[in-house]
Amino acid sequence: MLTMTPEAITELVTGALMRSRTSRENAASVARALLAAELAGQNGHGLRRVEAYAAQARTGKVDGFAVPKAETTRPGALEIDAGNGFAYPAMDLALDWLPGAAQTQGIAIAGIRRSHHCGVAGVIVEALAERGVAALMLANSPAAMAPWGGRRPLFGTDPIAFAAPLGGGAPVVVDVSLSKVARGKIMAAGQKGEPIPEGWALDADGQPTTDAKAALAGTMIPLGDAKGTALALMVELLCAGLTGANYAWQATSFFDGEGDPPGTGQAIIAIDPDAFGPGGEERMKLMADMVAGTEGARLPGRRRQQIRADYLENGIPVDAGLAASIRAIGT
Repeated sequence: MLTMTPEAITELVTGALMRSRTSRENAASVARALLAAELAGQNGHGLRRVEAYAAQARTGKVDGFAVPKAETTRPGALEIDAGNGFAYPAMDLALDWLPGAAQTQGIAIAGIRRSHHCGVAGVIVEALAERGVAALMLANSPAAMAPWGGRRPLFGTDPIAFAAPLGGGAPVVVDVSLSKVARGKIMAAGQKGEPIPEGWALDADGQPTTDAKAALAGTMIPLGDAKGTALALMVELLCAGLTGANYAWQATSFFDGEGDPPGTGQAIIAIDPDAFGPGGEERMKLMADMVAGTEGARLPGRRRQQIRADYLENGIPVDAGLAASIRAIGT
């Protein structure tokens, strides 16, 4: 295991992508997002994505030179075409626009289509909360879950994330995948040759499995059983039906360079805490403080915020073999 600085990780990711038919600007945007995932302790969405990203850029499944285009279609609505490039440059446009629009309109939404893997959704909403707005993000991903009672995967693992500013302190951050675990954790286990716990996934025959590769070829078990798939349907309708992106069952894999671009979507909503009168942040802080002050409870987001602080002080642990593999990309 290595310990790396944020600057070293940024250079590692940027170099690998630039050697894989990606512009410097897009590589830098991806590197910032993957670094943020590592700092959040979510390494399934961090450096372990680089080899797949690079492979897709080399084959053209992801356009590494895409420049996202944004158009304001309503005073509170921003339409973003990611151009079948990486999601992160498109989300950068949303992050720049949403706070001001929400503070002007009370609420604003950015809808992104022809997009790709969006990483840790909690990182995006937390960044918006740090800019003074409450935020909700929904994202779809290639099909990995079947409707409850069915066998055909129609839904992605489809994260839902929310963050709210709390009057000067660190935001509360809620970030859940609608599968029992994020698919990136299974991908990471497969890369390391490790088994997964029973109850995470089913194989292609619909049988429980602890084999990560069999799980990736099968389906994910939804969070909350039928309730999880109902929420996944909601996400698909908002992220794809609303924006014009591909539904999960139309999207190709995030994990390899084969086939057409995934073309997935994201919807990000920002809300001015004072939309219904002053004092919104203080009222939200009251509820958050009640949770934080409950014996045995923990406020969502605090664990990842502590991990980030520790890593920034002491360095970020990185698998040495993974770092070497990334360094070898395109050389």
